[in-house]
Amino acid sequence: MNLADARLKGLDNPSLSADERALLRCEVAADLIHTGQYEAASEALEELWRGLGERPNVVGLDERTAAEVLWQVGALSGWIGASRQVTGSQEAAKDLISESAAIFERLRETGRVADARSDLALCYWREGAYDEARVLLMDAFEEATETICRAKLITRLSTVEFSAGRYHDALVLLRDYAHIFDERVSHTLRGGFHCHLALVLRHLGTAEGRPDYLDRAIIEYTEAIHHYEQARHERYVANNENNLANLLRKMGHYGPAHEHLDRAGVILVRLRDAGLLAQVDETRARLLIDEKQYREAGRVIARAVEMLEQGGAAALLADALTTQGVVWARLGDNERSIDVLRRAVSVAEESGALSNAGLAALTLIEEHGTRRALPQGELYDFYRRADEMLKDAQDSETVARLRVCARMVIRRLASIQLDDKNFTLFSAVHELEARLIGKALEEAEGSVTRAARLLGIRHQSLIIMLNVRHKKLLKMRKPMEKRKRSIIKKR
Repeated sequence: MNLADARLKGLDNPSLSADERALLRCEVAADLIHTGQYEAASEALEELWRGLGERPNVVGLDERTAAEVLWQVGALSGWIGASRQVTGSQEAAKDLISESAAIFERLRETGRVADARSDLALCYWREGAYDEARVLLMDAFEEATETICRAKLITRLSTVEFSAGRYHDALVLLRDYAHIFDERVSHTLRGGFHCHLALVLRHLGTAEGRPDYLDRAIIEYTEAIHHYEQARHERYVANNENNLANLLRKMGHYGPAHEHLDRAGVILVRLRDAGLLAQVDETRARLLIDEKQYREAGRVIARAVEMLEQGGAAALLADALTTQGVVWARLGDNERSIDVLRRAVSVAEESGALSNAGLAALTLIEEHGTRRALPQGELYDFYRRADEMLKDAQDSETVARLRVCARMVIRRLASIQLDDKNFTLFSAVHELEARLIGKALEEAEGSVTRAARLLGIRHQSLIIMLNVRHKKLLKMRKPMEKRKRSIIKKR
């Protein structure tokens, strides 16, 4: 019998009030959530909550107890939704946690407000809304007084900064608050500290050519796995096995990387955690790309994309789509690759995950900047957007990629060279024609008649060119209006 079971035995006490029973269930559920035992946490709340997508039953409970129930159910909904990739789960979780935080605020329980907002920030982070998550976490940190709460907020804030590409900010944050991750906090929180420090060191070590950072990252990942094993947090053990595999991939140690991914996969299959398993598949696909096993990489990444499309983790989906775009490019299917990479940019940008969108745009330019399948105008537009979305990038690798892509774009826009890759006279004329027609349609606000006049050609000639040679530009055209019939009858 585990601790949770032992504590729930207290529910057999007939003298407990409805509020006391509910609070006991919330206490047990919170501990189970902390160690990643989401199914067990659901069982602990079973009298109050029927499951994902349902509102908990708080009828007859006082305000504070109702707030606790709403909070724990909301937090658990967010975790289960991410694990199973359930559409709409993060929105539902946000609604419950926000309602809970509002009650705690009304009751002036500032510590509970901070805790609830921390879980609310996680929901925004999962959706890729990094700015909203950062504001919530910083506000919560100002209100938090307990060491455990502050430690949790630091790890989550460093996660947001890392996801947003602010690696040096994340490193400073972790180093400044390293002192609070001592024996006073749980193995789970200490594992989180080492995990996030390893992530930052791994990225900066790769980007800035710091082998000492990479060696230190291996040590930090190993320490994180140790603490998560002590906490019996199998999901986080698997997550760090995946992270360590990605680092070893970057260092060229492909064999050991596969071994760590295998270990992570075994754990996650047993736990049926589809969300984390999709991330392991994405790492595996990148590893297979490095090994030039493109067809196998395509099979693996397709599985990850399919799973992530079912949930609301936009940033993770965008990353997986970016990897899939690279696979298709390496297999020579340029049209499919461009379409997938366009979608990766769109998915990330619409969710607010601008750094992910910017990196997807750079990948599109790197893979297709020299190919005429990507029109010059669109090439320039993707670079402009990438430059804006990555303006706060803090690692030299991203800055270097931006500069390389800038040179590729300038070369394409400057002039057409006979020694360009895949050059043909027809393709050069076709591309120039498409640019001029697109510009004319833009200035004519979609009017084919006005665009034809600007180009000095007949209206019907432009329609034929659009329908036959430049179908991609049809979306710029205004919808055709049916001519009204004359009310005057012909004799």
